[in-house]
Amino acid sequence: MNRINKKLQEDHKLLSIYFTAGYPDFEDTEKIIVDLEKNGVDFIEIGLPFSDPLADGPTIQESSTKALKNGMTTEKLFQQLEGIREKVEIPLIIMGYFNPMLQYGVEDFCKKCQETGIDGLIIPDLPVDVYHDKYKQLFEKYGLRNIFLITPQTSDERIRYIDSVSDGFIYMVSSASVTGSTSGFGEETREYFKRINDLDLKNPQIVGFGIKDKETFNQATEYAKGAILGSAFIKHLIENGTSNIPSFVQKVKL
Repeated sequence: MNRINKKLQEDHKLLSIYFTAGYPDFEDTEKIIVDLEKNGVDFIEIGLPFSDPLADGPTIQESSTKALKNGMTTEKLFQQLEGIREKVEIPLIIMGYFNPMLQYGVEDFCKKCQETGIDGLIIPDLPVDVYHDKYKQLFEKYGLRNIFLITPQTSDERIRYIDSVSDGFIYMVSSASVTGSTSGFGEETREYFKRINDLDLKNPQIVGFGIKDKETFNQATEYAKGAILGSAFIKHLIENGTSNIPSFVQKVKL
């Protein structure tokens, strides 16, 4: 069983953390992954930096720019991930844009993911229809789960189609804004969380965008299986470097 599917069966709310590979320093990727698992994180999303990250807010954009300046590339990320499965067991997901994967060669990229122990991909700019028609069989050949995003504006019909194509979880974007731009969830957003829950989808949902602390984590997971922190963790790295990861995780989980 794919590690993502196995983790989703656990009987507790799941915490996923996003960070940008090669940030703050080029060699930090492995250390951050190991420390996050050690401190009770359930999923890790490894950001593949890209020069034009459309869905990302300023904090993650800045981290991408710095990671690229540090010398991070697709090939170097895979080199850094060699042997990572000897050190961590939780699901690892690469989150990035389709252009670098296309440049690398989609099958070569998928093969490398399998070889290094990556369990899934989140590709915000790969339409579900294109994935279904051109890449689904390829991803499945290499044991990868492709995670799709939905927003408050996504129709029920579209959500049900995404659910039918998916085998893992659905990334439920909390708002139509970019990452890192909200503070707490209002009534409208919570109604959206409930509306999606009431659709009774076969894939559980994990909420992203706007989660930054225990309060927002609890609000996001009232109806969903888990939540993702990205910008808040990047800000923590800006302020503390990689030395104080336990305190960040404890503020959300305890």
